[in-house]
Amino acid sequence: MTETIEPLFQPLQLLSVTLRSRIVMAPMTRCFSPGGVPGQNVADYYRRRAEAGVGLIVTEGTGIDHPSAIGSGAHGESNIPVLHGEAALAGWRKVVDDVHAAGGLIFPQLWHMGVLRTPGTGPFPEAPSSRPSGIWGPQGGSRSMNPEYVERMLAPTEPMTESEIADVIAGYARSAASAKSVGFDGIAIHAAHGYLIDTFFWDQTNRRTDRWGGDPAGRARFGAEVVKAIRGEVGPDVPIMLRYSQWKQQDYDARIARTPRELEELLRPLVDAGVDVFDASTRIFSQPAFEGSDLTLAGWTKQITGKPSMAVGGVGLSRDLLTSLAAGAVPENNLAQVLTRFERGEFDLLAVGRSLLVDPEWALKARRGEPFKPFSLEQLRQLY
Repeated sequence: MTETIEPLFQPLQLLSVTLRSRIVMAPMTRCFSPGGVPGQNVADYYRRRAEAGVGLIVTEGTGIDHPSAIGSGAHGESNIPVLHGEAALAGWRKVVDDVHAAGGLIFPQLWHMGVLRTPGTGPFPEAPSSRPSGIWGPQGGSRSMNPEYVERMLAPTEPMTESEIADVIAGYARSAASAKSVGFDGIAIHAAHGYLIDTFFWDQTNRRTDRWGGDPAGRARFGAEVVKAIRGEVGPDVPIMLRYSQWKQQDYDARIARTPRELEELLRPLVDAGVDVFDASTRIFSQPAFEGSDLTLAGWTKQITGKPSMAVGGVGLSRDLLTSLAAGAVPENNLAQVLTRFERGEFDLLAVGRSLLVDPEWALKARRGEPFKPFSLEQLRQLY
């Protein structure tokens, strides 16, 4: 296995930056930043992965400079880092410096919780809930959520106004500018899993009849405008990565695109706006995206857009995210499947989440053919 894994340790050029390997630390919410400020423990956490050969670190979701971005959401998140304010930016500068000193690269994942933010919570409890059409999701909600939370969130709110949409876009741009100012190497955008940008993509939460809704291209417009605003702040040479998904926390069986054609209609405006690489988030990296083909979502994304894509979901583990959160997961060396699809050209980058969360040296172990550590819920309570 030592020799066959080597393709994942080849460099990749993304605009002005060069990744030393194709292994990426996936963004994972950790809740260890009191008051939104990452401390030395967060810097050490990311540095350890950089020291062990990870080519790129994508941070946990980081709240943008907008009052309604962060609050207690679907799983009661608190102590979420933000990308605005002197204290938070100073904390991130230390994180970035430590990762760079270890030879790594790091992107912040810009995040707005949108409909999954509980109204009346967080640092700005009076801020409105940002929902494209005032709809949280389909009746019933996800089986992964507390039923009382689902019942509370199903109450409709007012749709976002034009001025509210503009304010949120400007918040993304301000945080991207702040990210560049503290030395981040690129920008990642969270547009998946039922959060704000994703609810514009999804026809179950976007029922708008104006320019922000309608067909897939219309539903992609908000995300595209966010990308354009970020590009305007960071310039032409800074890579922009965008994470999207079919599944949502509101509905694990949701689909924003039912066919490759619909997916192309949705992704094309994002490419035109300036996305350089797509993070195609799935629960199982090898799962076919559409009937009639064994091509994965990352594979379809690369084929449709011509842009580099990143595969993610269950790498190194026996269970998907939802199941492992309930029962843990045992290590599984599924790198042979990874390599088969990588060498077919389905994707360019491999995002590793829970496996890297519990084992900073996962990439080195994969390269050496050494056994991996198991994943457990107890390990979520610590920063390794």
